[in-house]
Amino acid sequence: MSLTPDLLSPRDDGTPIYLRLAAILREKVQQGEFAVGAALPSERDIADRMGVSRVTVRKAIDLMMRDGILSRKQGSGTFVAPRIEQPSSLLTGFSEDLRRRGLRAGSIWLEKSADLASPEEVIAFGLSVNAPVKRFRRIRTANGEPLALEHAIVPESFLPDHDSVTESLYSALAKIGHKPVTGLQRVTASLADALEAQHLGVLAGAPVLRIERRGYLTDGTMVELTRSAYRGDRYDFISELREM
Repeated sequence: MSLTPDLLSPRDDGTPIYLRLAAILREKVQQGEFAVGAALPSERDIADRMGVSRVTVRKAIDLMMRDGILSRKQGSGTFVAPRIEQPSSLLTGFSEDLRRRGLRAGSIWLEKSADLASPEEVIAFGLSVNAPVKRFRRIRTANGEPLALEHAIVPESFLPDHDSVTESLYSALAKIGHKPVTGLQRVTASLADALEAQHLGVLAGAPVLRIERRGYLTDGTMVELTRSAYRGDRYDFISELREM
C-alpha cells in the first residue's frame, strides 16, 4: 500500500495538509487500494508513513467520515464504508436488496404492533374507519451499521400476524400471497431530526433521504405504505433514463 511523504509535496495554493491527505486517501479508495470493508492503517502508521502529525491524520479521517467514505467501529479501527446504490426501477425489499450486494441486512426493532388506521391511512389504503393495521418500526442495518429508520404499515387483512415478520416484510407477505408486485416511490432530501440522528448514529441536521413507498398487488390494491429516512452519506438512488 503506497503511502509516502512525496505524495504530500509542497504546493503553492495554500491548501491545508489535512485536505491534501484526505484527497490522497480518497483516491486510494477509488482506485481500490483500500477495498470496501477493509481497515485503514492506524492513525500513527499513516502519520509515520506520510511524515505528518496524528492531528493532521485525524482531521483528514474525520473529513472522510463526514463524506461517508469511512466509518469507525469502536475498538476495531477505521474502515472503508460501503455506499449502497439502489436502482429506482427495481421493486425489492431492504433485505433482498442488501443480499444482492453482498451485504448483511439486519434490524433493530423499535415497534411491532397492531393498531387502528389513522385518518390519513384510511384514505391512502381505502379502508373503513377504524380498520386494523400492523405497524413495523425499526432501524435497518447494513453489516451491523445503521443505514435507515423505517416505518411500515400494512392492513391487517393482508398480514394477520405481525409476529410473522422477522427480518423481511416482503418475505412474510410473499408466504401468504400478498407481496407487492408494483410500487410508487417518492424520494426527497431532508435533514435528520434529533431522534433520527440518534437512531442512525449521525449528527442532528445531517443529510437524509426521505423515501415513501406504496406497494400494490396485481389488482392495484395498495398493500404497503413505508416511510423511511436513509443516511444521505451511505445511500444513492440510481435511475435508468431512456430516450422517448
